[in-house]
Amino acid sequence: MIKQTHPVPAIFDVSDTVEKINFQNFRNQGEPREKQSIEIITVPNTGGQKNQKNVAITLNTKLIHDILSTVYDKVCISEITTSRCLEELGKRKPDLVFSGVKFFEFDNAQIWLNDFLELNEICYIGSNHAALDREHNKGLAKSIVQKAGIVTADYVVIKSNSLSTHNARKMAYPVFVKPVIGGDSIGIDDLSIVFNQEQLGAKIKEIFDILNCDVLVESYLMGREFSVGVLENEKSGALTAMPIEIIAPKNKNGHRVLDFNIKRLDREHVRKVTNQILHDKLSDTGKAAFVALGGRSFGRIDIKLCAKGIPHFIEANLMPGLSKGYFYRSCALNLGMTYDEMILLLCSNRLNSC
Repeated sequence: MIKQTHPVPAIFDVSDTVEKINFQNFRNQGEPREKQSIEIITVPNTGGQKNQKNVAITLNTKLIHDILSTVYDKVCISEITTSRCLEELGKRKPDLVFSGVKFFEFDNAQIWLNDFLELNEICYIGSNHAALDREHNKGLAKSIVQKAGIVTADYVVIKSNSLSTHNARKMAYPVFVKPVIGGDSIGIDDLSIVFNQEQLGAKIKEIFDILNCDVLVESYLMGREFSVGVLENEKSGALTAMPIEIIAPKNKNGHRVLDFNIKRLDREHVRKVTNQILHDKLSDTGKAAFVALGGRSFGRIDIKLCAKGIPHFIEANLMPGLSKGYFYRSCALNLGMTYDEMILLLCSNRLNSC
């Protein structure tokens, strides 16, 4: 067992809530590998904003560095500020890049980190550029999983350059309205559940005006909400699904809406799925969606039940947060992992398959 050297984020008492499940195939059992080098890649945040469009995962780089250094001798943090820095990374050829950066913009050109790493034959954690593009657009993701035979709510996409909501008005109310791109439930609030044409037009216009993006309108699912963490054993291709239930507090209308502020303030309740039949259904849906979208190594699939209790795909996150978020909680509640084990697993899993 890897010794835990850093505190688990204060979400719950892991020892009281998890069932110990053997995850031997995922755990790094070896001694420190002196010949393997890991670089933690970051970019400067000159705007002082928490959410940067070119960063999918905001990392506590010092914590990640300290955890990896307990097993690997060569671990460093590198900030990429120019195209020259990126070129130097290609020349160094570390055995693995650990990063939440999506792309760089140098000289008005966009360079995706994962594309660059593949071109230079450097391993990295997570999915490739193509898979990230598939999950980034929620409408595209729903189309792909639907074609793969996975159940998802009926939907239409309203283009931001068109004020027409003709197709959306054909749908039976209530409907749920949200931005077609973006994470952290940005753009979602109590008014996202829409009951008539006037409310629909107002919510669509709000998203157009504030977020300047297309809008997804889908049939409202009244059932419980879940997120399924997925781990891939990259040697065998075997997938481990880790469902958790997410319970948002009821709003003044009696609805549970997992909106931006509830997530930001950690007001939702997260618990393990103990019903084995439901656990299996959620796991099957999560793994199938992960495969359909081309996910690799790890990710998270959001699912909601309809009134009949049937799991419906909502959206995917193939670069989920690696702090105290739902992916870590799914690992802890289902597999009994410590935070350190999760971080080490993501590295060893990829290194062992390169």
